[in-house]
Order: sequence, then C-alpha cells, then structure tokens
Amino acid sequence: MPPDVPELSQGSCMAALFAAMRARDPATGRHCDRVVALSVALAQACGLPESEQEVIAIAARLHDVGKIGTPDRVLFSPTRLDREDWEIMKLHAATGAGIIMHSDIPQREQIALAVRHHHEHFDGSGYPDGLAGEDIPLHARIISLADSYDALGDARPYHPALPHAEIMRILNREAGSKCDPGLLRVFGELIEDSPLRVP
Repeated sequence: MPPDVPELSQGSCMAALFAAMRARDPATGRHCDRVVALSVALAQACGLPESEQEVIAIAARLHDVGKIGTPDRVLFSPTRLDREDWEIMKLHAATGAGIIMHSDIPQREQIALAVRHHHEHFDGSGYPDGLAGEDIPLHARIISLADSYDALGDARPYHPALPHAEIMRILNREAGSKCDPGLLRVFGELIEDSPLRVP
C-alpha cells in the first residue's frame, strides 16, 4: 500500500487552488497527485515529523499551481520549448509561490518556499534563484526529486514514459548536480519495493 498521506487540514482554499489547477490542465493534476505520494514517502523515510510531512504534502499538491498563468502555447506545446517559451515556463515556480502567499493557507510561508524552489538544482544551476546545496529548502529538495521521478516515468509529448531502471540511471547521473545525493540514496532504497515504483 502507498504510504499514508497526512490528513490535509488546510480547508477549502487549498482545495480550490488544486481544483483550478486541475481544471486548467488535468494531466498536471494527476502528476501532482503522484508527486504528493512520492514526496510523503520520501519525507517519512527521512524521519520527518508528521507536521513537516503535511507541509510537504500540500506543497507537492500545489507545486505546479503557477502553471495556471502559463499561456496555452507554452503549457500545451507538443514539442520541446524554444528558449523564449522556456523562460516563460520557468516563471511558474515563482508565480505559484506568489499565489500561495495570497491565500489564507496556514504555514503558507513554508509551503510557498517549497513551491518557489522546487526547480532549484543542487549545483546552483536551477531556477528561479540559483540556490545550491542545503541553501535549497529541504521540502523543495524532496519535492524536486519526486517531481523528476514522476516526470520521467510519465509520457510527455516530447519523450516516452521511461522504465524505472532507466529513470534511476538518469537520477544517479544527476546526483550532486540536479538532485541532492543524500536524498537520492534514501529514495533509491525506498522506491525499489514501493507500490509507487513505475514499471
């Protein structure tokens, strides 16, 4: 069975934001559901307390909420984005954090930080702020790893769904550059026998 996801106590505001995101792009909604489960499983394997698991669960659910403001030609592009459109797509992380900060979700500061920084890379090459290493909030590093695993295992217009073994080869190749190598070791152990593992 998948790990228990902490009961979300944030009420109608979070539900409304997620419903809006899912209505904008159902595939993103399904992706976010899977990222919640993977993120919480990793948080539990790291021994984080339930209060932090809840923050991670909410941030994972809303990590792509900023895509509500992404133009259709970018969000639904059937091909890899060109440089200009990629810069537009990258805005979704900061936009999502801003949306959350305008909500009344409790702990919105922590949640917004995780959303803002879930595309930072461990070597500082990510966005929007170029944070590196442990300067990237732990919650964001957890969601980033879960996001990468699910994205690689999901068919997209510009790449097929990859099998688990190939995903793990890619993630291990990116350890220390894109993803946190310590978190990846924990993730690698938990995912092998997890029902969340892709085929």
